[in-house]
Amino acid sequence: MVLPGYNDISTGFVTGKLICVQIVDNLGFYMSTEELFRKDGYLRECQAKVIASSDNAFCVDQTVFYPNGGGQPGDSGYVLVDGVRHAIVDCHFVDGQHRHILEEGVLPPDIGQEVILTLDWERRYRLMRMHSCMHMLCASVPAGVTGGSINEDRARLDFDMQDVLDKDELTRELNKRVDENHILSLHWITDAELENNPDLVRTMSVGPPKNSSGMVRLVQFGTADLQPCGGTHVNSSGEIGKVRVKKIEKKGKHNRRVIVVFDDAE
Repeated sequence: MVLPGYNDISTGFVTGKLICVQIVDNLGFYMSTEELFRKDGYLRECQAKVIASSDNAFCVDQTVFYPNGGGQPGDSGYVLVDGVRHAIVDCHFVDGQHRHILEEGVLPPDIGQEVILTLDWERRYRLMRMHSCMHMLCASVPAGVTGGSINEDRARLDFDMQDVLDKDELTRELNKRVDENHILSLHWITDAELENNPDLVRTMSVGPPKNSSGMVRLVQFGTADLQPCGGTHVNSSGEIGKVRVKKIEKKGKHNRRVIVVFDDAE
């Protein structure tokens, strides 16, 4: 099916049975997914038009669903199609578009169809709190980051350092920064500006995220932390809540892994 005003399918990719497409308009521009969550991580729902469809996945023109990346897992939730609600179990980023994954056996909506996307907000908000906590952790440990992962109950960062970290002392420092209620602000800079400020980049294993225009998003929490980041965050560090360092592991001569959980976790 071809949307009115658009040329036929001009490019595509195949992974197993998955066939997802990019559609080119009459001026030669690719249709891509607008990432509503980049500007407002608190949006829980949006209307969207399907621009690509596959075996059990679909892409839309705009979304509130964060795709897995940067250590943060993809969002889950629901899609409403003609009054029928289906579970979205994951969201992946593929060739500039967000692939919303449905449960096995569920047929995706047709290209051109209008749908409503709704997040599993409880899960997303916990991910936002934990992701924001990792910024407080970066502010508390003066070392480069070599890896990390985030989920709704715990998160970890690996630091390029040899020094011994004290679990109780780091827990106190983390909660101090949380309680200071540093306010979130977002800024966009060019590649050239980033190159002139290399100290902004804390991650050593991956490059900073960029948007379709090649701009880099900076996430700032008051005076606590400032660095490129593409994830979702709370509006202030006070929303994170009480946390604790569950474990500190030595993963190599120059690697210390810090695992953090919410204080109500076992």
